[in-house]
Amino acid sequence: MLAAIADVGRAPSGGYERFAWTGHDLALREWFAAEAAARGLDVTLDRAGNQWAWWGDPDADGPGVVTGSHLDSVPGGGAFDGPLGVASAFAALDALRASGVTPVRPLGIVNFSDEEGARFGLACLGSRAVTGTVSADRLLALRDRAGDSLADVLGRVGGSGTAGGSGGFGATGGARGVSGSGGVGGAGRVDGVGGAGPNGGAGRTGGLGGLGGVRLEHYGRDDEALARIGVFVELHVEQGRYLADLPDDEAAPVAVGAAIWPHGRWRVDLAGEANHAGTTPLAHRHDPMLDLARLITDVRAAAEHAGALATLAKVEVEPNGVNAIPSRVRAWIDARAQTEQAVRSVIGAPAPPSDPSNVEDIAARALMKRPTLRSTIADQAIGDSSTSDPSNSRPSNVDVVAASGLTERPGLRSAVDGGAAIGEGVRSRTGGRGLAGWRPVEESWTPATVFDPALAARLADVVGRPGSALPAPVIGTGAGHDAGILAAAGVPTAMLFVRNPTGVSHSPAEYAELADCDSGVEALTAVLTDLLTTPAFPPSGPDRAARPAGRAPSAPADPR
Repeated sequence: MLAAIADVGRAPSGGYERFAWTGHDLALREWFAAEAAARGLDVTLDRAGNQWAWWGDPDADGPGVVTGSHLDSVPGGGAFDGPLGVASAFAALDALRASGVTPVRPLGIVNFSDEEGARFGLACLGSRAVTGTVSADRLLALRDRAGDSLADVLGRVGGSGTAGGSGGFGATGGARGVSGSGGVGGAGRVDGVGGAGPNGGAGRTGGLGGLGGVRLEHYGRDDEALARIGVFVELHVEQGRYLADLPDDEAAPVAVGAAIWPHGRWRVDLAGEANHAGTTPLAHRHDPMLDLARLITDVRAAAEHAGALATLAKVEVEPNGVNAIPSRVRAWIDARAQTEQAVRSVIGAPAPPSDPSNVEDIAARALMKRPTLRSTIADQAIGDSSTSDPSNSRPSNVDVVAASGLTERPGLRSAVDGGAAIGEGVRSRTGGRGLAGWRPVEESWTPATVFDPALAARLADVVGRPGSALPAPVIGTGAGHDAGILAAAGVPTAMLFVRNPTGVSHSPAEYAELADCDSGVEALTAVLTDLLTTPAFPPSGPDRAARPAGRAPSAPADPR
């Protein structure tokens, strides 16, 4: 199936430029609708523009089990980040039907819009919108580099409902594997457009719709769509080398996700003075590019000192002329770490007091008590749960991620262990305040997320390891995902990671072996079989039962 979309949005670098609501993205949405229609699935569009394909009726027989991912990319991104999860979902459905599985609840496949945030600067935009994590007004006001707001773009897409001349996709008619070939251009255009239901919620397309049809007056949180989700499982290519670096006697092509690190994005504005490059003496210049160079080195040093990961990779220069001294430079910083305190120390902002009632801490206590997980993760990392009292000693996020085995990754140990060696150099330049002197402006923040621990334990046992009685590895990740947004909104959520032999991601070199992709489909099929045929859903967080599906106990802070 991935071969069917291999040329959509391909850049000269060999990577992909699949940005939200562009012609390339609409072509991929058309492909999704065609694959769903070939399988007789009912396609719906929620109030945020995410596509849902249902096997069964989630309104009459739900809530259901949902899997899937996203189809957009970062600039120059790889072929597997996102699309592997969507293609694997369709392939798993084919395998379920071929094996004669009779589900007791519906199965949904989702394509979340704008997960990467490459166009409007906010990652997981579609899942944040449908869960109401960020207000609709703020989302619709976001602008791309061309100055177009999300509201402008959705208005144009909704008016046409087409993929901008993509040529149409022929459905594969049932996949024989994720990386197998599918037909392209064989079935003509896909013309249906999903409308909104009477209450402004997700409307059924009745055909191959879901390309446009987002009604701006109803854009945002969709309680109807959320109520259909009983549990969400996202399959994703691993964005690291944990699985690739396992010793032969512990080898596994698929891991179960335990947690997502806290992460955020900040903007720094550097003012300068525009002037002529050929007539202004160096001593008379106010060149913000020199400030940018210092900022870049400070970001690296602050991250090393905090034991965090920080990246400055997006810059806007005005007027951006080769013979003009810039008048202004804008730079964006991405920072992530095992704990919020570490991330905030990079930026130079104090971390807020921990809330013992939040979903991360509740999940952390449950995770450390799960005996099935203790067979996968180091006992010394989590202590003896039989003698510990979670109410007296509440674990921090670093304890949870350490328990998942992430801190054992060699590529991260060097940053954490080496922090003290360079600390004095950072303090001498910034006074121990991280990047506070640069006055970074927070544009988004996502707190640490621990996936449903009971579900993670269950999946680890279901997936297992080839040729071994061991459960699948349970690992954490520093990459953000739509699964994290749903988990924070109260949806029982889990992730599966497919081995990446190089660990490279967000790059044309991103890769997964065909055999490992097939193992991912097999693992997802086994998980879906278990969740679709079990009379009752697996137990989840203690406050989940007290509220409707998909309704968070309190909305996460608006990531400004």
